[in-house]
Amino acid sequence: MDFTGKTALVTGAGKGIGRTVATLLAQRGAHVVALSRSQADLDSLAAEIGSGSIVVDLSDAAATRRAAQDAMPADLLVNCAGINILEPFLEMKDESFDLVQAVNVRSAAIVSQVFARDLIARGRKGAIVNVSSISSFVGFGDHAAYCASKAGLDALGRVMARELGPHGIRVNSVNPGITLTDLARVAWEAPDKAGPMMSRTPVGRFAETADVAEVVLFLLSDAAAMVHGIAMPIDGGFRAS
Repeated sequence: MDFTGKTALVTGAGKGIGRTVATLLAQRGAHVVALSRSQADLDSLAAEIGSGSIVVDLSDAAATRRAAQDAMPADLLVNCAGINILEPFLEMKDESFDLVQAVNVRSAAIVSQVFARDLIARGRKGAIVNVSSISSFVGFGDHAAYCASKAGLDALGRVMARELGPHGIRVNSVNPGITLTDLARVAWEAPDKAGPMMSRTPVGRFAETADVAEVVLFLLSDAAAMVHGIAMPIDGGFRAS
């Protein structure tokens, strides 16, 4: 998977899976443009990999569109930005639901639209990977807004695949199980939550960010030229048990 000469735009690149994706892409030749809401995270990433940096609050639709336009041109896109607000369904706040959808779904739609329009205008092919979750398939307690957002992201990806494929733009999703990021630790650090999940995971461990990032890079690469419109679980067999 050699990405020499390619420019890759990665949202949510400051931490977690997005940061690992950005790092691996740079190690394999790509120039990375990183989007994050944290200047400090972007500065430290740039010091490590020489990435371009754009600070943006992805809950702001207009700011998201401007940031995506500033990041063009690019050949590859990874929509990795995501947030979670843990609330029982009966106590879920309207503003919590709206914020999670704005960051997890709407920002991906906006950035992908800008990216795809630019590729089509330049007559270039490309690839998009949306970082979703097994929460798209499984209803986890206290995750109503998050589960809804990831199901929405997968549905968005299917429509994008249908409409962008004829333009030579491949679109796929990856759906990690519990991956050891800061976001996941907040949701799953309690033994009463982690234990049942681990017991249902045949490989006997939770994913590291590199486990997910390697699959993302495969889907971006020419080796996946006929892989299009899928949502790929990366869950250590959780859904098989």
